[in-house]
Amino acid sequence: MISQTVDYALRAVVFLGNQPGKSCTTAQLADEIDAPPGYLAKVMIGLSRAEIVRSQRGPNGGCTLARDPSGLTILEVVNAIDAFHRISVCPLGRAAHSGGLCPLHRRMDNVMAAAELAFDQTSLGEILEEPGLLCTLPCVFEPVNLGPLPPE
Repeated sequence: MISQTVDYALRAVVFLGNQPGKSCTTAQLADEIDAPPGYLAKVMIGLSRAEIVRSQRGPNGGCTLARDPSGLTILEVVNAIDAFHRISVCPLGRAAHSGGLCPLHRRMDNVMAAAELAFDQTSLGEILEEPGLLCTLPCVFEPVNLGPLPPE
């Protein structure tokens, strides 16, 4: 549901939000959030175009958050990088589904609608104020072994 690119963007704004007023180069930011520097530079361009971050060139340059975290929704960050996609027509292009979504895709779209609403109702400020570990380092997920695939 969330691309790696969006994940990098979210990590970046959380890190910058935890550093109010401090400028951070893309290389420093990439190191802090465990992202490839060249790829993160492209992500930061998207965030800059959306006026979520501000970047300044030069010896004292770098990136800062351009908006007040309390007024920046998670959905705005997501949409700045990879617009949230809902299912409005059959992904398989089946003519029989032209009148509406099948039960499976309707349920999938309901989940996406709930996620979109939750992201729209959550500000970066809320994330930064939430008690717990400081979100400057990326979460590490252990791979899950689901066992062998069933025979076809």
